Amino acid sequence: MKEEFKIAWRNLWRNRRRTLITSASVFFAVFFAVIMRSIQLGSYDHMINNVIESFTGYLQVQHEKYQDSPSFDHSFEYNDSVVSGIEEIKQVVSVTPHIESFTLASSGMQTKGVVVMGIDPEKERQFSDPEQKLVKYRITEEAVANLRKGKKIPEDLLAQIEKSQGRSYSSSERLAMELELSPDGKETYLPVIQESTREENGYLSQDDDGILVSDKLSSFLKVELGDSVILMGQGYRGVSATGIFPVRGIIKIPSPDMDNKLVIMSLPAAQRLFDAEGRITSLVINLPDKSDRTIETARTSINKLLTDENTTTKTWYELNPILHQQIEGDNQSGMAMLMILYFIIFFGIFGTVLMMVSERKREFGVMVAIGMQKKKLKRIITIEMFLLGILGLAAGLLASTPVILYFYYNPYVLTGDIAQMMVDWGWDPLMPTAWFGSYFYWQAVIVALMVLLATIYPLRKIGKLEVVEALKA
Repeated sequence: MKEEFKIAWRNLWRNRRRTLITSASVFFAVFFAVIMRSIQLGSYDHMINNVIESFTGYLQVQHEKYQDSPSFDHSFEYNDSVVSGIEEIKQVVSVTPHIESFTLASSGMQTKGVVVMGIDPEKERQFSDPEQKLVKYRITEEAVANLRKGKKIPEDLLAQIEKSQGRSYSSSERLAMELELSPDGKETYLPVIQESTREENGYLSQDDDGILVSDKLSSFLKVELGDSVILMGQGYRGVSATGIFPVRGIIKIPSPDMDNKLVIMSLPAAQRLFDAEGRITSLVINLPDKSDRTIETARTSINKLLTDENTTTKTWYELNPILHQQIEGDNQSGMAMLMILYFIIFFGIFGTVLMMVSERKREFGVMVAIGMQKKKLKRIITIEMFLLGILGLAAGLLASTPVILYFYYNPYVLTGDIAQMMVDWGWDPLMPTAWFGSYFYWQAVIVALMVLLATIYPLRKIGKLEVVEALKA
């Protein structure tokens, strides 16, 4: 075997151009398959993070009828001992109580139906952390005028800032990313832009009587910090729920749909508004990952702790069936596209193998004519194909790694009509790649199987080789 490996290795470098062409077909196959799948999975993770980790949670303890009939008649008593028990479960990261309801929000002549969420401001830091979502920078007409007046920003960057007029940001990283600032530009111009676009906002205290308003909703209601919003709805057992609440802060929700309709207040204030003292509508539970095994293990353990027989634990895909179906449907279409890519990739690899066999037909005839057994020749060709596959696979995985890392930390920002279409669908117009996982290795395994499948052709040609005919080739 050692001698056959040596011959195969020398054969590869005897015709370097042919070796590079064959390895390149495997390289591009692995590279494009890994990048395409990484973008798909990264987009799904981004959608889930925006909605699940910022609002719904992976699991929720609810009244068994609340999902179908979300009223305060299907709320339940907040039980500290149950919460402590759930927090001790190995898979659980955080447990936060929520009150969720729908009301009318009014300010001046503007009125709109909104989602009201009552939270524990301290415990919520471990889940959605609204304080980190407070709007810190806003590109207004006045800010653009100040930047243009200061003459410290180059014209092309000013044009980019003007395109983003009306947008708000909860972090300097997101501001720099959407303005496409280079590392040098980030160091030179970002402090100037931050100074002109900075916004002041506040957070809720534990028993605060104020509210946080989502960014797009605040624009619709035309309210700012210190203004008041009237909320009108229905509380526990049909009582009228009405109140005037001062705006403590404006928050930027990653999901454009929720950013259009969310009001957050402290849990005690929400319980007073809805006349539901000591009651909540859900316990939101966050987990370390979204794997089915983790979710089902945690759900089983939590259900054993529930003392109220009317409550049950629901998963995020039961709570968001539309989101789950959208992701599943898109995943199926993505897999179909991947299958087409695999089909093209296989014939690319097979074409180069076909060319190699045609070029070496006479060589095979000579080797068999001087006494080499066909079995030994087959083993040499198999080793050659194996080495070609290894070279292409290793190069493909290595080349895709920096691309995945770059777009994982610097997601591609969609602009123009495509970005608007994403926003209309309720998604953040960003395309990050997924972190390395099983998909990364499975693409390499699938392409390796294609290489093995393509190896069958030269082995069959050697098996049927007619020496005299091959020598005439």
